[in-house]
Amino acid sequence: MSLLPPLRPPSSSGWEELPPAAHRILHSLSTCTSPSHLPRILAQILLHRLHPNTTIASAFVNACLALRRLSPALSLFSRLRRPHVFLCNTLLRAALLVPSSCAAPPPLLILSHMLRSSVAPNNYTLPLVLKSLPDLPGGRMIHAFALRSGLASDHYVRNSLLHLYGGRGDMPSCERLFDEMPAREVVAWTTLIACYTNCRRPGDALIAFERMQYAGVAPNRVTMVNALGACAAHGTLDMGVWIHDYVRSRGWELDVVLGTSLIDMYGKCGRIDAGIGVFSSMAERDVYTWNSLIMGLALAKSGEEALSWFSRMEGEGVNPNAITLLGVLCACSHAGLVEAGRRVFDSLLRGSYGFRPEIRHYGCMVDLLGRAGFLGAAVELIETMPFAPNAVIWGSLMHASRTRGELSFGELAARKLVELEPTNVAYHVVLANLYAEMGRWREAEEVRRLVKEGGLRKDAGWSFAERVG
Repeated sequence: MSLLPPLRPPSSSGWEELPPAAHRILHSLSTCTSPSHLPRILAQILLHRLHPNTTIASAFVNACLALRRLSPALSLFSRLRRPHVFLCNTLLRAALLVPSSCAAPPPLLILSHMLRSSVAPNNYTLPLVLKSLPDLPGGRMIHAFALRSGLASDHYVRNSLLHLYGGRGDMPSCERLFDEMPAREVVAWTTLIACYTNCRRPGDALIAFERMQYAGVAPNRVTMVNALGACAAHGTLDMGVWIHDYVRSRGWELDVVLGTSLIDMYGKCGRIDAGIGVFSSMAERDVYTWNSLIMGLALAKSGEEALSWFSRMEGEGVNPNAITLLGVLCACSHAGLVEAGRRVFDSLLRGSYGFRPEIRHYGCMVDLLGRAGFLGAAVELIETMPFAPNAVIWGSLMHASRTRGELSFGELAARKLVELEPTNVAYHVVLANLYAEMGRWREAEEVRRLVKEGGLRKDAGWSFAERVG
């Protein structure tokens, strides 16, 4: 889904009226293959005073974009007293794609130069600027400018503002802006659904999706991908099945993105069999498709099948990434496949997959060993891993030790959790309860005294299983 309009060049480029030097420069730009040539070409442009020409300037900016060098383009732009708005938009688009070392975001510098030069931004300009902004204050400033200039009514600008507010977590502003729209087309609805989903409000995303249906707006592929993400997060299988039926009834091809979203939904909603069916029907798959399938099998506790698909993935020449191995280790953990998990993890340690294990992979191994009762091995892994263990890892050990009745390991984990988060009363409560179970009443009372003296309060309805599960 693109929130940016296509750039439109000036109606007359004046190509035929260009002097011979300009044609030579255009040829040099079209054949330029090295960033080191750009300063020399810029010098020629300035020498022949061709920088005010929009055709020359745009060609230079495009060459800088192709070679991923923004500074020469900004240098040229700074010399223009009144650049054409098309050139400004071309440079803004380049600034979004090419990293810059400027302290301020280049799009804001470009917009500032436009305003100083009395060049009026248009409905192509503001979406490009909005997409570059790192925070909400800048977005609100651009929103205010759009209202003053009359550009706020343009649908490209409105949709970009929706994406800005929702993408930064300001859903009240996003909702208010959406409700004020006189007409809402598919991009606006899709943006709202995506923002709800990304803000971890899948229920609201699905309500918006239903409202869209009642409004008579037909969804597109991007809408369905975001709605499927909400179904997966919310566990709403019936809506996910409805979307799948809609896709089939319209004859849509299951491309990589849509097919992967369906597999992810089915896996997280407990219907991995349907996810396998979608996977088998796809003409093209990427590593994310395989990851969704393997993770779905892990959730279904189908460890052997997950390993089988992982072997098939490698056999088809698809290189696994960190998420793939996370899914495989989770599958081994849930199915109790200790030796298989150890083999995969050992391969990770050797760098067989092209990367080293992350803390999440160590966490999966701790969970695998703990579930299987190898608590000593789990502690040894924690003590030797190259990362500082976090609350998730100690919580996993805690859960396993309590399940296995190994209270000494539980005490270790609880103490580490208290050290990590000393103001979290729940960890103190767990430690005190452990001491009580072990008959160590003095230590239990000491922990309770520290909680009371520290003014810590236990949240009602708190469950340790929810915290570490």
